[in-house]
Amino acid sequence: MNVQRFLKHWKRKLRRKRSLLTLGMFFLVGAAGWLLFASDGYLNKAERSEKAVRSTMAQLTPEDDERLKTATETLKRITDSRESYLLKSYVCGEERSQLGLQTSEQLLNLQTKHPDWLLSLSKNGEVTFTENIDDLSPACKENAVFGIDGSSNLSLFNGTPAKDNVIRTFFQLNIKHLESSLPRDTVEQLHNGIRVSDMEEYNSVLSTFSDYAVEETERAMTRP
Repeated sequence: MNVQRFLKHWKRKLRRKRSLLTLGMFFLVGAAGWLLFASDGYLNKAERSEKAVRSTMAQLTPEDDERLKTATETLKRITDSRESYLLKSYVCGEERSQLGLQTSEQLLNLQTKHPDWLLSLSKNGEVTFTENIDDLSPACKENAVFGIDGSSNLSLFNGTPAKDNVIRTFFQLNIKHLESSLPRDTVEQLHNGIRVSDMEEYNSVLSTFSDYAVEETERAMTRP
């Protein structure tokens, strides 16, 4: 009788041990799977980043390669930490942000990751990377207006067309030819200011009024 109780007790302990062992194996397999997934995600992210850098590098011209080589040599000569900035230069507008104090190694890493960024050093040693972006800045998307300045130039204004609001001037317009060729409403819109909020509208306005640029008009009048 004591032997039977002992065997029953032993079987119960054995079943508990098997359950704990199974549970442990389950957690072990789960943890291994999670680590594999996390490492795979990290590697994929790193691979994507590396591929993006390689893709950008492949698009660089020989002039860009030479510029990048010069920039790298310049950054290697830096022996202290420098205040650094990123200047986003849009088709219309700019945005400047502070990157903080950066060592030579950190600056080199930034330049390697972004080979298309242009490097410049100020007289006081501050480092600025310039990123050229084929788009309108957020501020320009809110306020940019095409109009005519006081010299009959097609210009981009920050808000209402006015002398002090000019962002960029493009070309002089042949006003007489423009007024005789386009609907009156279109001419009035240009004088009052034509809002543009994206690159499609921006390019559309430029394309439309480039036909009335003084040089283009003169070429059209001299064609046989």
